[in-house]
Amino acid sequence: MTPSYGSRALRFMKGLMLRNLPLMITCREFEDFLLDYLEGNLPRGQRRIFDLHLAICRECRDYLAAYKETMALGKRAFDDPAAVLPQTVPEDLITAVMEARHPDSEK
Repeated sequence: MTPSYGSRALRFMKGLMLRNLPLMITCREFEDFLLDYLEGNLPRGQRRIFDLHLAICRECRDYLAAYKETMALGKRAFDDPAAVLPQTVPEDLITAVMEARHPDSEK
């Protein structure tokens, strides 16, 4: 789910406003720290600031929900390694995915 131009513009404008609040991050900074937030790697103070941004920014809450769903769907795609691939999958795509999953294997 790609954000529309309108929602990106709204997030940008909101980010400009939030930048001037004490102890606040912009929507862009929110994106930069998203992975650390989800992995629990933000220090407590930064996490509180991140949570505050989430509390006041609906667009970033929506972005976070979409990000989590995308990650879950991506993981589910590999739940069954024995699953049969459909005949319509291009061979070069299969090769690229397999190489990405096992980068240390010999070609």
